[in-house]
Amino acid sequence: MSVNTYFKPENTQPKVQVFTQDLDAGTIEEPPPYLSVVVPVYNEEDNIEPLYTELTAALEELDCTFEVVVVDDGSQDKSYIQLKKVYEHDPRWRILRLRRNFGQTAGLTAGFDAARGQVIVTIDADLQNDPRDIGKLLAKIDEGYDIASGWRMDRKESFLIRRLPSLLANRLISRTTHIQLHDYGCTLKAYRSEVVKNIRLYGELHRFIPAIASSMGVIVCEVPVNDRARRFGKSKYGIWRTFRVILDLITVSFMLRFSTKPLHIFGGLGFVLSSLGVLTAIYLAYVRLVLQEGINDRPLLLLAVLLIIVGVQMISMGLVAEMVMRVYYETGNRAIYAVRERMDQAFKG
Repeated sequence: MSVNTYFKPENTQPKVQVFTQDLDAGTIEEPPPYLSVVVPVYNEEDNIEPLYTELTAALEELDCTFEVVVVDDGSQDKSYIQLKKVYEHDPRWRILRLRRNFGQTAGLTAGFDAARGQVIVTIDADLQNDPRDIGKLLAKIDEGYDIASGWRMDRKESFLIRRLPSLLANRLISRTTHIQLHDYGCTLKAYRSEVVKNIRLYGELHRFIPAIASSMGVIVCEVPVNDRARRFGKSKYGIWRTFRVILDLITVSFMLRFSTKPLHIFGGLGFVLSSLGVLTAIYLAYVRLVLQEGINDRPLLLLAVLLIIVGVQMISMGLVAEMVMRVYYETGNRAIYAVRERMDQAFKG
């Protein structure tokens, strides 16, 4: 398909441009934009054309400079070819191509790392999120919120397969994390850059960013947004994703409560078990020494020994976890993705 058949924005330059000069190098550099839109893409070749048209039109209506950071997460179709056409026509769209499919969390992390804006908005490439809702999220950020999360009040999906599991998962997440949101799974969210750039994500934790960021004291709000039916391609989500969400929720719950003090949970549990074991052993000693009764054939003897051993092991595990977390916070800075190609005029080096 010819580029000119669908890349037709009225203006391919940001509304406001201010250039600064590097006196030492003698070069002129464009300052970072106010807004960065991060778009993870995986096998969405038919959606690239309408995505560019709708998203660019929506962003150009905003009174701010912007960039779009698209992360091709190892697509196996022609998504990257379509994205290359976009970049050649409009360099405000910066394209990162990962070496393989690392998952949505890694794709968003790559986008966060590359984003230069003061505010970062995430949006799906399938156009089920409406790009025109970005302005609503930015308005909430301007009011002083750190995170504005989209809420798909009228979802256009199957109730049993998608909406019901999502409803149950959202309620469970809210109860566990104490962050009251109706729709954790909505990708359309706006963040202050300092929030997401100071969070290390892995696994499938992207949907829990508001909960994870709550430990930083952020202010979160929810904004009703439009939800549209998918027009092209196939959904990457299924019923089994709900079970993975539950497992991730256990991880997030532990992180929020004990990530910096794992000895409190392991050591506390170990202390309780050891104490029960010691008390049981004292009782058995009383039975043997005072009452002169045999204890060799009593199951309580085995239970007392087992409780003491397990308790000591739990305390030891807590100490090891403390050392692991210390190493993580002091030296852990490994990327969870690998970039194959980059089409990006803003990238230096």
